[in-house]
Amino acid sequence: MYCKSRVLRLTSEILALRNKIGYIRIRTMSQGESADFKADLKKRLSPIQYHVTQEKGTERAFTGKYNKTTEAGLYTCVVCNETLFTSETKFDSGCGWPAFNDVIDQKKVKLTTDTSNGMIRTEVQCGKCGAHLGHVFKDGPPPTGRRFCINSASMNFHPINQEK
Repeated sequence: MYCKSRVLRLTSEILALRNKIGYIRIRTMSQGESADFKADLKKRLSPIQYHVTQEKGTERAFTGKYNKTTEAGLYTCVVCNETLFTSETKFDSGCGWPAFNDVIDQKKVKLTTDTSNGMIRTEVQCGKCGAHLGHVFKDGPPPTGRRFCINSASMNFHPINQEK
């Protein structure tokens, strides 16, 4: 009974935090606006964040700041602040990047085929702004069987304050 009540409390706290985070409105931009947007992103993001989200790069395995994070909270897109993942679906896959078995809502991400580097994979992009997040594989735990392998550099973490 304790576990069920804790899960319900965490779920309500996650929803409350999700409502507090807010959203940035993205609209279609002209080429000039797009160049200004990219220049703004280069100023606002760290070099690794820009490389990962805008150039479809990846951070080295086991170097990301959220790889071993176990706190309760929400993970949002570093570019547009869209809520993507919750700590409730995060697990230690041993792959070297934060891994989740599901997204908060399927509409929050866009999945596309990635044939770069001589491999066929499924790329995960933010559904709101198109930022590259990582890849998803079909070797995750139940109930989804999926492993969203996401770069820490593409996310921000918003912890939920837990009372002891």
